[in-house]
Amino acid sequence: MLSEGKMVGFVPTNDSKKARGFYEGKLGFRFVSEDQFALVMNAHGNMIRIAKGAKFTPAHYTVLGWEVKDIVRTVTGLRQSGVEFESYPFIQDRDLMIWATPDGSKVAWFKDPDGNVLSVSQHG
Repeated sequence: MLSEGKMVGFVPTNDSKKARGFYEGKLGFRFVSEDQFALVMNAHGNMIRIAKGAKFTPAHYTVLGWEVKDIVRTVTGLRQSGVEFESYPFIQDRDLMIWATPDGSKVAWFKDPDGNVLSVSQHG
């Protein structure tokens, strides 16, 4: 069954060089390989295939997200790496762009060079 396998994330790109610079240089993922179909990154034990392909319109919702232990530390570190966080009207923390959900979880969103929406979240 699926519980025996690891999940692989897929995200599209129109420019694999910019995508590699972002995912490797700004997010700190390890480059694994690249071929005509995809750029493969190791995201701390999880594989992300950054699919090369036809033009696409990025979704307006989160396509990849990471649960973190300390969202303030994570957001601060990502900002120091050059990641810009999205500003939405409902976000309470206007300095770090972190939204506190009704159940107390916290979320911050950012985009990759292709406009794919990514997030970090802290739960519990």
